[in-house]
Amino acid sequence: MFSSIPSPSSGSLNLGPLALRGYGLMIALGVLAAVWLMSKRFSDRSLSPDHAAGIAMWGVPAGIVGARIYHVITDWGRFSGNWGDAFKIWKGGLGILGGVILGYMAATLYCKRANLDLRTAMDVVAPSIPLAQMIGRWGNWFNQELYGRPTDLPWALEIDPENRPTKHIEEATFHPTFLYESLWNLLVVLALLKIDRMKKLSRGMLFIVYFALYSIGRLWVEALRIDEATKLAGLRINIWVFSCVLLLSLGAIIKVEWKRERTEEIETGSPQNSSSVQSQIEEERSGPSINP
Repeated sequence: MFSSIPSPSSGSLNLGPLALRGYGLMIALGVLAAVWLMSKRFSDRSLSPDHAAGIAMWGVPAGIVGARIYHVITDWGRFSGNWGDAFKIWKGGLGILGGVILGYMAATLYCKRANLDLRTAMDVVAPSIPLAQMIGRWGNWFNQELYGRPTDLPWALEIDPENRPTKHIEEATFHPTFLYESLWNLLVVLALLKIDRMKKLSRGMLFIVYFALYSIGRLWVEALRIDEATKLAGLRINIWVFSCVLLLSLGAIIKVEWKRERTEEIETGSPQNSSSVQSQIEEERSGPSINP
């Protein structure tokens, strides 16, 4: 049994004269893992695995820029008066939602240039995103950041005094929210792969399912975190944002899949069933009938 999880004494890994920032290293490893999974999934669909590297070359730089912009916008208070820190990505601070949005826009451009169906590409990419997040979150461990409330649980995370909030300076161990989110992302990867194998969803919807599943875990993690953050009506702004993302994702899934099922019923049903469905539609349009 753990007594607690120690934090690294340094945010860097020293390999002789070479010093690697742990935060950047974990992000890089996450990207490599995502490209590997994308390549495999493109091949499984009889598409060129080279599309994985192509999407990464377009999407990763755009994603990093978008992630940093999102972080600066949602936590603008910590940069006020010292905007030079907004460019210090190696110190942490990437908002995944901004990264996914700008990365998606870049991937859209790549698909258009490569004559690749965007919805198919998004189904391929969907499990790769939480895989990259699962690994990348360990960068927060190196930086001793984004931990949760104080706790004495066996898996509590040790935080050095200089990295603790002032009001918790006497507390030594905290919830390892980076670990919670990393494990949740692993579950999201497995769930998406399972859902994809079931072949029940419309093309492109696996990407929306990712948003819904990730939002659930992120809301739980945000409720535990105690680092400084912009608040709205007493709640961290990310709680509001991911609540909206969850609701919009669920709404999109229900609407698209319900419409698809209705279409399939009409197209594949027997003549009697098709006639019944058409009669029901005409009745709904004309209003309720009155029987004597």
